[in-house]
Amino acid sequence: MFRTSFLRLLPAVLLSTLALAQELPSAKPDAAGISPERLAMIGSAVDQGIADKRIAGAVTLVLRHGSIVWYDARGMADREAAKPMQKDEIFRICSMTKPITSTAVMMLYEEGKFTLEDPISKFLPEFKNSRVLVTPEDGSKPYTIPAKNEITIRDLLRHTSGLSYPWNAKIGQAYVDANVTSGLVQYDGTIADCVRGLGTVPLLFNPGEKWEYSLGVDVLGRLVEVVSGMPLDTFFKSRILDPLGMKDTFFYVPDDKVGRIAAVYTYYDDKGLARFPDAPIVEGSFSYTADYPYHGPRKLFSGGAGLCSTAMDYARFCQMMLNGGKLGDVRILSRKSVELMSHDQLGSIDPQTGFGLGFGISGKAPLKEIGSVGEYNWGGFYYTSFIIDPKEDMIVISMMQLHPTGGYNLDSRIKILAYQSLVD
Repeated sequence: MFRTSFLRLLPAVLLSTLALAQELPSAKPDAAGISPERLAMIGSAVDQGIADKRIAGAVTLVLRHGSIVWYDARGMADREAAKPMQKDEIFRICSMTKPITSTAVMMLYEEGKFTLEDPISKFLPEFKNSRVLVTPEDGSKPYTIPAKNEITIRDLLRHTSGLSYPWNAKIGQAYVDANVTSGLVQYDGTIADCVRGLGTVPLLFNPGEKWEYSLGVDVLGRLVEVVSGMPLDTFFKSRILDPLGMKDTFFYVPDDKVGRIAAVYTYYDDKGLARFPDAPIVEGSFSYTADYPYHGPRKLFSGGAGLCSTAMDYARFCQMMLNGGKLGDVRILSRKSVELMSHDQLGSIDPQTGFGLGFGISGKAPLKEIGSVGEYNWGGFYYTSFIIDPKEDMIVISMMQLHPTGGYNLDSRIKILAYQSLVD
């Protein structure tokens, strides 16, 4: 009976899968209120960056009113191999993993598994008795005191937990000593191992008092595992990536797709643009590599930095958020959760910084560049970025692979060029 019922359902299942796999629709720019001539300036800016040898290549993507109006690949994915950049090139998106992990957290929140004010120690007891680092101004030996507050799930989502990254001069070496990783280098351990170590290191400040970009989203990745009973990669694939048709998004890129990963480059003023070295780059207590998506133990599912993806895959995620949690017939989040995530959560904690639950928020302080109040966004360590603008019903994605960047600002200019192309 089960076999007969399954066979009857199979056509519907296949149709559903095919529907999810379809690309987002395309439209002519002028039909979406965009000047094609002005929009083409994005391509010119990328060409100039390639000619100036500041980047090897880029994929850029603009959607408006749910349709693709610009989708372009230029330059080289691998200069040394003379491999042209393709639209479906795979990029290390690093911190653009954070919005996806935050979405996973909010999905479980919607299921009533916890509230945002719940202490994380309710699920991860290693954070029960956190202590705060005190560094005396007179130069005497640092010491710790008990934290006034417990770290809440909201603190982790908005980066007010008191945690930091290994690059922080005050705490970085303590993270290394505790076997804590940033997710950008090979690591012979799991996210559970990393988070247990993190729980032993003092906080920089009392939770809820300041904003500090941090490994808190890696802690949230472990929260997803504990609450759902699934490894983070399994939760992502079954609950977010497959339903959204994000077929090229992975923590560790399959062997048959490794050839599609764009090479990473560095830029130093005295050396120019050069291929990322074979050995890790070490900057004090912080180190990072380019080959972690395919070399190494492949045990760590870093909720804050681990994913690789394509411009099109990430566009599907962004469009889901812009649609209020839904893409096609698939609903990932409720409209109200998306509203909460894209609403500033810092208030007076940081009057200048706008940050929601997993996203940076523009317009809390006066806009410094062309854009919209309420636009939400973020970027990745290796020079990828996105913006989601509900007011203009627009998404802008840029994918490059460069670090250090030498202060290069092409990502900011791509955003400006997308906005200046609006004519409706």
